[in-house]
Amino acid sequence: MSSSCQPQSPAVAKSEVVVEGECPLLAATFAYWDNILGPRVRHIWTPKGDQVMFLSDGEVTFLANHTLNGEILRSAECGAIDVKFFVLAEKGVIIVSLIFDGELKGDKNTCALSIILPQTELAFYLPLHAICVLRLKHVIRRGRIWMQKGYNIISVLSLEIVSIMELLASMKTHSVPEEIDITDSVLNDDDIGDSCREDFLHKAISSHLQTCGSSIVVGSNPEKVNKIVRTLCLFLTPVERKCSRLCRSGSSFKYDTGLFVQGLLKDSTGSFVLPFRQVLYAPYPTTHIDVDINTVKQMPPCHEHSYNQRRYMRSELSALWKTDSEEEIAPDSVLHTDQAFTPDLNIFQDVLHQDTLVKSFIDEVFMLRPGMSLRSSYLAQFLLLLHRKALTLLKYIEDETQKGKTPFRSLRNLKTDLDLKEEGDLNIIMAMAEKLRAGLHSFVFGKPLYTSMQERDVLATF
Repeated sequence: MSSSCQPQSPAVAKSEVVVEGECPLLAATFAYWDNILGPRVRHIWTPKGDQVMFLSDGEVTFLANHTLNGEILRSAECGAIDVKFFVLAEKGVIIVSLIFDGELKGDKNTCALSIILPQTELAFYLPLHAICVLRLKHVIRRGRIWMQKGYNIISVLSLEIVSIMELLASMKTHSVPEEIDITDSVLNDDDIGDSCREDFLHKAISSHLQTCGSSIVVGSNPEKVNKIVRTLCLFLTPVERKCSRLCRSGSSFKYDTGLFVQGLLKDSTGSFVLPFRQVLYAPYPTTHIDVDINTVKQMPPCHEHSYNQRRYMRSELSALWKTDSEEEIAPDSVLHTDQAFTPDLNIFQDVLHQDTLVKSFIDEVFMLRPGMSLRSSYLAQFLLLLHRKALTLLKYIEDETQKGKTPFRSLRNLKTDLDLKEEGDLNIIMAMAEKLRAGLHSFVFGKPLYTSMQERDVLATF
C-alpha cells in the first residue's frame, strides 16, 4: 500500500488492544461525515502484537474514508443500519462497514463502524460475517442512544470491538475444521458406554438438533469436552462447523454470542457462569451440556426465544435512554424497566420431549462395525432424511396456508401425515425447517408474541 497517505490533522485517537494469539483483524474504525470537511475518522482500534500485515494510521484513515464516500445523499429509514462489504483488491484488504445515522455535537451525521481485514483472510471471515454483523448492530443500537444524549460513544463501541477481536483470534486457532473425522467423535466408540452413557448421548444430540444446532459444552476435561463438540458438529453443515469452536486447554474462552457449538472449560471451583445478555442475544435457542455430570438442558423454542430477545432488547435500550449518567451500564445487567416483562434468569430447562428419530439412529449406528466408513455413510443418510423431512414440512405448511395467506390450523394432521407424532421428533424437524425459513415457529404456533410451553403443548394436541 502507498505510504503517502498521511493521517488527518488533528491526529486520530487510537486504541491498541492486547489480544492473545494472532488476530486476523487489521483495524476497526469509527468514522462520520462532516458537512464541512467530509469523511472524518474519530477513533481507530488496532490489535497489539505481531501481524502478518501492517497498516499505518494514514492508510487506515484512507480506507475508513472510502466507506463513507457517496453516503452524503444516503436515504434510509430512521434507525436503519446498512451493511456494506468492500473487497479492495488493489489494497489487499476487505472492509465490512455498518452505515447508520447518529448525532454528534448536536448535529445529525452519517456514521460508519468498520472492520478491516487482509484479503487473504476472506475465506476465514466469510462464515463468521453474520455473527460479527449481528453483534455490531447490537452495539450500534446502544451507541446511537449514547450519541443522542451527548455521551462518548467510543466507550460503548470499544466493548464489542475488543470482544470481536478476541473472537476472531480464538477462531483462528481453535475453530472446528470443515471436515470432521468420525473417529474423533463418540460415534466411533466400540460401545456406547465407552465414553458416555447412551441416554446422555441421545439427549445431547436430540436437544442439539431441537435448538437448531446451537449448543455449549462445558466441563473440566478439555479432551472430553472437545470430543462431544466434534460429535455435535457432525450434525452441522461444513459452514456451520466453521462457526464452532473447540475449548482451549489451560484456560477457558469466554462465551461468544452467535457460535453454533462452543466448548468451555470450568474454572478451578468447578463452575462456569454464562452471561445472561449474550446467551439471550444468540440467533437461536441454545442447548447446555455438562460433560462432568452428564446433564442436558435447553432454552425454550425459537418463537419464545425471539420474543424474549426482543423484549429484553427494548428494555435494555429503554434503560439506557433513561439513565442520567455517562457511567457505563454493565452490558450483562438484567434490565427490565418494563414491569410487565421479568426475564427468567434460569433460562435453561430440562429436555422434556422424547423422540424416536435420534433414538433409532443411535441404536442402529452402534450396530455397525467401528473403524470403517459405514458409520459415516449412515450418518450422512440420517442427516439427509432430516433435511428432506424439513423440506416436506415446509411444503405441507405452505400448501395448507396458501403460502401464508391463512393461519395454520392442522398441526395434528401434520404430525400424523409426516409421521412426527412424538413431540421430540416434531421439535427436531421444526428446528431444521426454521433454519431454512426463519419465523416458521411463530407462524405455526399461532402468535408472533409470547407462547408459553403450556400453551404450546395445548396447540400441539390439535
